[in-house]
Amino acid sequence: MPTLKAVKKIILCASLIWLVACTTQPDSINKFSDPLLRTIYTLQDKRSTDSLLLFLSHKNSIYRKEAALAFASVQDTLAAEALSHSLLHDSDSEVRSSAAFALGQTPCVVSSDALTKSLSQEKDEIVLREVLEALGKVLPTQQLTTLIAYQPKNTNTEAGKAWGIYRLGLRRITDSVVVKAAYQNLSSTHEETLLATTNFFARTTLVDFNDDQDLLQVSSAHSNVLVRIAATQGLRNVKSDSVRLLLQERTKDTDERVRVSAVRALRSFDFADVKETFFKTLSDKSLQVRVAVAEALNNFATKDAAPQLKLMADSASDWRVQSTLYEVVASLDPKPATFESIKLKYEQATNSYHKAALLNVLGRSANNVSFVGKELIDSNDPIVLSSAAQSLTSCNNATDFKEKDKPLLLQWYQQAITKGDAAVTGIIAQVLGDSTKNYKPLIKDVNFLKEARAKLSLPKDNESIQPLEAALAYLEGRKAEEVKNEFNHPIDWNLVNTILENQTVFIKTTKGNIILKLLVNEAPGSVVNFVMLAKQHYFDEKFFHRVVPNFVIQAGCNRGDGYGSEPYSIRSEFTNRRYKEGSIGMASAGKDTEGTQWFITHSPTPHLDGRYTIFAEVTSGMEVVNAIEVGDKIIEVSIQ
Repeated sequence: MPTLKAVKKIILCASLIWLVACTTQPDSINKFSDPLLRTIYTLQDKRSTDSLLLFLSHKNSIYRKEAALAFASVQDTLAAEALSHSLLHDSDSEVRSSAAFALGQTPCVVSSDALTKSLSQEKDEIVLREVLEALGKVLPTQQLTTLIAYQPKNTNTEAGKAWGIYRLGLRRITDSVVVKAAYQNLSSTHEETLLATTNFFARTTLVDFNDDQDLLQVSSAHSNVLVRIAATQGLRNVKSDSVRLLLQERTKDTDERVRVSAVRALRSFDFADVKETFFKTLSDKSLQVRVAVAEALNNFATKDAAPQLKLMADSASDWRVQSTLYEVVASLDPKPATFESIKLKYEQATNSYHKAALLNVLGRSANNVSFVGKELIDSNDPIVLSSAAQSLTSCNNATDFKEKDKPLLLQWYQQAITKGDAAVTGIIAQVLGDSTKNYKPLIKDVNFLKEARAKLSLPKDNESIQPLEAALAYLEGRKAEEVKNEFNHPIDWNLVNTILENQTVFIKTTKGNIILKLLVNEAPGSVVNFVMLAKQHYFDEKFFHRVVPNFVIQAGCNRGDGYGSEPYSIRSEFTNRRYKEGSIGMASAGKDTEGTQWFITHSPTPHLDGRYTIFAEVTSGMEVVNAIEVGDKIIEVSIQ
């Protein structure tokens, strides 16, 4: 870490360079022609708290604002005092707003106290909006009145309070006072307040909730489809016949995302009352809806429906619907004949994702251990490998699993780990390190796990090393060591300075074209990483390996199963930009573990805000995004 004197010298030199740059480069392509901004973002990237703190007192408010925002990604409680001072005393409203956001990202007593004090003294409504939402992230439960009792004076503070209450819901703080405050917001005519509030009900599970004024039901018919999606999902909290009938009607909504929400909400009712709706909706014109219906039937349909669902699975034209229906049948009535049908379909399948999905179903019975184990040992397809490993670990939860089955399973686990596949190792390590599965008495020698660990390295194999280290610690009777990616991939500022603000990216897929704009001014590290990979044609011919209806499509995995990575990682970059329809975010296994995988959202996903980097947005082609399914391919990614 540089000394205080060195950092001051850097700031002085960079300031002089900036003055020269301002006179010679009037038409910069993004804001990072300014060397001081590059310095701030480099310090953010390195998580250099001490050096960043110096910029909070810079005479130029632009740098104070950027430094404050940097701490939203650094999230160091040691910076809370300085951020509090910025929030309460800085003369610039944008600095105060950034400080409020950063304090909300840094939960501690200091953050909570500063935000509470700001609420009583701040005059700027934009800053207050940020303060109110931040309070929802950090307030102790005994101080909720600070937020709940606040009386908004305009739509900005009304929306800020609504988002603050939403944040309480994400923290599972949903007592009667909080729910009442949220419910009152449903009468608002301000669409953002409604969006925040309907998402509160969509994301929280409430006991004995009563929509006494029908406000949630009214919201589910709102003209704004984004409000309608969330409100429809939230109706699962209302257990009445009238709501059930309304949800059944919503399965016919013109927007497929509302239909997905309706199907998921109907799980709150007795299966007998909604069975026919589910069966009928399995013929929906949208594959996303059909997949959502099949998934919703899992752990919901009753045993009497198994024969009909088996027939539907046998004749399903889409592999994902088929495999999911087989999973439902296998859980309801795990007859040998069902598994024989699945094995036959597996042998006939030519799609790796189809095979992987069927293997997962076979994990419902311990009688399939040898079949799945053989596929795991014989296959070289990473998509099949990881699914076979997952299936073998699922056998521990099968209804026919017996204690006597453990030695055979352990043999397969040990043999599989010797393959040296990082994903397989990580998956199996999870079950061996699970004390409830009780494999410890059977493992006399942990050298096979140590040998596997020696083949893995950070940061590439972080996701596998974490469960492997936890398993070794459990088996050896010690405390697990922290597994953390250290700083290893500096931002390439030369490449950043070739990227236009709102740079266009063209993604050609097997379903059509998607056009993005990159947000280099907000997430330079993530953007330059994406551009570097695109210029290397890294994404070409890669699959969309994960699709969750009305949530995300995900790509960028070099294995095609979600476990792929490269020998580096990049840092998380958090701003107060929100996840909306068509936002592109970096996938991760935790803060500062991002690499090559990214996702696009189908609709607003505010629970991801401030937790996953947003580095781009879709400008054209959302109809393609909504049509993408697992196994669809990226043909080419080009920077325009």
